[in-house]
Amino acid sequence: MTVRRYFTLEEARALLPEVRVIVAEQLARRADLERRLVELGELVGEAPEDLSDKEGDAPTVLSAKRTLREHVDRYQQGWNRLETMGVVLKDARTGLVDFYSRVDGRVVYLCWMHDEPTIEHYHGLEEGFSGRKRIEGAVAARLYN
Repeated sequence: MTVRRYFTLEEARALLPEVRVIVAEQLARRADLERRLVELGELVGEAPEDLSDKEGDAPTVLSAKRTLREHVDRYQQGWNRLETMGVVLKDARTGLVDFYSRVDGRVVYLCWMHDEPTIEHYHGLEEGFSGRKRIEGAVAARLYN
């Protein structure tokens, strides 16, 4: 179980360069995985439901499955690395992540998506991406109190 970490805006922004690198790596890994799944599907006639070795698999299929399993493991480890930092993955396809924080004692998420220059939004836990609000003036001063 991951322990929930609360960030000030400054702490989350200070962590952002490392988060940005991890998310970029993960998006590239995801694209590579999707490409490899298509290639495996072409070898076996359809995308497999699982990547376990099956009796009768051709050597090229066995090799492709093993390689895919290794890539899936690295992909999962990358997201786990973010979680151990206290970052919450929201959307692996877009690189959307959140950081727990507080505004006026209420728990909120500081919200960042890959390619955004910095953390500029927050939202309530139940509001989601569509409920993002811009971090401005007084709100920035009230974060994590």
